[in-house]
Amino acid sequence: MNCLETFRIKDPTLATQGNLQIEWAWAHMPVLNQIRNRFRKEKPFEDLMLGACLHVTKETAVLIETMKAGGAQIALCGSNPLSTQDDVAAALAEESVNVFAWRGQSAEEYYWCIDKVLDYKPIITLDDGADLVGRVHSERTDMLPNIRGGTEETTTGVLRLRAMENAGSLKYPIIAVNDAYTKHLFDNRYGTGQSTIDGILRATNILLAGKTVVVCGYGWCSRGIAMRSKGMGANVVVTEVDPIRALEAVMSGFRIMTILEAAAIGDIFVTATGNLNVIRKEHMKKMKDGAIIANSGHFNAEICLKDLAEISTTKRSIRPFLEEFKLTTGIRLYLLAEGRLVNLAAAEGHPSEVMDMSFANQALCVEELVKTEKTPKVHRVPRKIDETVAKLKLVAMGMKIDKLTTEQQAYLGTWEVGTE
Repeated sequence: MNCLETFRIKDPTLATQGNLQIEWAWAHMPVLNQIRNRFRKEKPFEDLMLGACLHVTKETAVLIETMKAGGAQIALCGSNPLSTQDDVAAALAEESVNVFAWRGQSAEEYYWCIDKVLDYKPIITLDDGADLVGRVHSERTDMLPNIRGGTEETTTGVLRLRAMENAGSLKYPIIAVNDAYTKHLFDNRYGTGQSTIDGILRATNILLAGKTVVVCGYGWCSRGIAMRSKGMGANVVVTEVDPIRALEAVMSGFRIMTILEAAAIGDIFVTATGNLNVIRKEHMKKMKDGAIIANSGHFNAEICLKDLAEISTTKRSIRPFLEEFKLTTGIRLYLLAEGRLVNLAAAEGHPSEVMDMSFANQALCVEELVKTEKTPKVHRVPRKIDETVAKLKLVAMGMKIDKLTTEQQAYLGTWEVGTE
């Protein structure tokens, strides 16, 4: 281990500011505080190497420090070329975390950082998008026998991992943290909803009230984006391929139409589907002059950037994370954050309070993998972990809930009692 590079970041002098950011996050993440206190006493990860590919933010730093309190050694890289907070990376490097991340990486640099993490031969992987797992299964297969398991944070990553499982390619167990109720009901909906609007506003400083916002998809992330857009006074249109989700969007008060229909009336377009080429040139050509296009999905594949370049005559940067494309038709379209996840590229990602629950699931699921042997498949988060996170959050918020009486418990467990 001593011969390995210990870190690669943009600027070590940013550590002081990074520590202040992490301190602020700690103050708003009480669930991880409680878990860290227990980990510090029990040391469930004593001398274990963890490899993480996560957005390097102040909230991630709180998770990393929680795992370190439990005795873990950690190698960390960013899970997106534009999502790293360089001051946080500097602070982590100062605290002996093997961090390989900086904002504005090329694709080659991005995978170089992943390989640096894997050089530390982790026995547990923590992933956001499944690039770390994918690299192990494609380029670093020699590591597979020694990896005990992994966790996955996001919808996109879980989709990839289930595809691997269905193909018979997944060689070690993964707990789908994204599917925990205390993750997707809150992080995906409230976190993505708020942080996506934050990213759009920081990049553009436009007024949302009165605008037509087209939200592509109606999964948990898209629900949050639609809800928050409506709350800011926007007229919201939802596009979907799933009839049940489309019907739910209608019942929630949103208009449903095809993306081709919506292209002609939208002022702002936001993709969050986990799929590719959702917005293509046939849609772009129908958009009005000045339309804004953003993506909040994990990968920059949802907006077809190849099509946008093909039908454009000029491209220029107007503001940070705001590029103007002049089309052959003469209209101007504005792309945010290079088509990458706008909430982390143009803003700071989810608020600490919601990441508190998501990363609490991460921490407890890693503990589950260390203590329990599992088969090589995608596993749901155990119910006991989900409930533990919810209980800790309620305690931190000073709230109490009722308990079932003995009579009520017995009633729920019987079938004999009917209408009287």
